[in-house]
Amino acid sequence: MKFRFFRLLLAIVAGAAANSAFAGEVQVAVAANFTAPVQVIAANFEKDTGNKVVASFGATGQFYAQIKNGAPFEVFLAADDTTPAKLEAEGATVPGSRFTYATGALALWSAKEGYVDANGDVLKKNDYRHLSIANPKTAPYGLAATQVLDKLGLAQAVASKIVEGQNISQAQQFIATGNAELGFVALSQIYKDGKITSGSAWIVPESLHDPIRQDAVILSKGKDNPVAKQFADYLKGPKAAEVIKSFGYKL
Repeated sequence: MKFRFFRLLLAIVAGAAANSAFAGEVQVAVAANFTAPVQVIAANFEKDTGNKVVASFGATGQFYAQIKNGAPFEVFLAADDTTPAKLEAEGATVPGSRFTYATGALALWSAKEGYVDANGDVLKKNDYRHLSIANPKTAPYGLAATQVLDKLGLAQAVASKIVEGQNISQAQQFIATGNAELGFVALSQIYKDGKITSGSAWIVPESLHDPIRQDAVILSKGKDNPVAKQFADYLKGPKAAEVIKSFGYKL
């Protein structure tokens, strides 16, 4: 009896070691707005497949420059559709691997309860010192914010009040720490399961900015890594879709 138990224990240990030895990983560049969703998706992916997602977060434009300079990323989750398309046209991706994984929403947010009204009129009143946005040259959500200001005829009126974050995470941090009374963030940063998680916000109508279509693509460095394709396929699946929608994205 003891011998059989010992053999079973050895088999379990050997199996665990084998799974660990064959577990793979994929290096993924992730647009900052998608930080929270991808952390959940990556944890589910590792649980379901045994393979690991090693994620780096930042601005889409900055990632483009890093990828062109040889950064070791194998999959790119951008905050727009133009940057992955550009990389595709330049031959820096696996042909046919690009797809839209989410469509994002923009929100005007303040860390203060009741500060931002349901229609965003606080923006037009201009009774604030600082307005935080992400750098529109590198961050698609920052570009969308400038489009909103243009559409509302506020670009010149608020120009001196704008503080720019390098990416959408830093833009949100300026607001969260009180360095800006309000600002534009990705809805996913302040939203979960149908409600705003903190402060007060106005969800900006889609008509005020270009659609924020977020594309994913397998990069050339990931062409020989089966985990890269496995993760891209997982991102298209129902389990990932449920997470993505829970953070306010559309599919």
